[in-house]
Amino acid sequence: MEAPLKDLKITRILDAPREMVFRAWTQENLLAEWWGPKGFTNSVYELDLRPGGSIRIDMIGPDGTVYPMGGLFRVIDPPEHLLFTSAAFQDDNGDYKLEVNNSVTFEEVDGKTTILLHAEVVKSSPEVFDSLAGMEQGWRESFDRLEALLNRK
Repeated sequence: MEAPLKDLKITRILDAPREMVFRAWTQENLLAEWWGPKGFTNSVYELDLRPGGSIRIDMIGPDGTVYPMGGLFRVIDPPEHLLFTSAAFQDDNGDYKLEVNNSVTFEEVDGKTTILLHAEVVKSSPEVFDSLAGMEQGWRESFDRLEALLNRK
């Protein structure tokens, strides 16, 4: 069985300045408010914003299930670009069943910011194919939550 998704590109325009949008991606308290699909909450345990620095978030589903995610920042170019890896679904040996390279570009025109997300799956096992099938919806719901957060600020 082949993975249902290997490459995802999403563009979203937000009515907020680029610096504000970039901050929402790079400050723990703000990131915790919007990361993940609708109904999820988050505990951000580590956000070491430097090349080689770690990102570690526990997404908590509506049913209380905890979904740990780890990763590394590769490129941080404020307020224009982030490149980071994300990994999820650890097995009993601590190895991740899913790894993704995420490139996020922030472009501002007339006070609005366009986010260009490119998520490339670099590793996936058959056990996570259902999650891959929902990755686009999960990102879109995350962006809905990000937009709601920015509208409150």
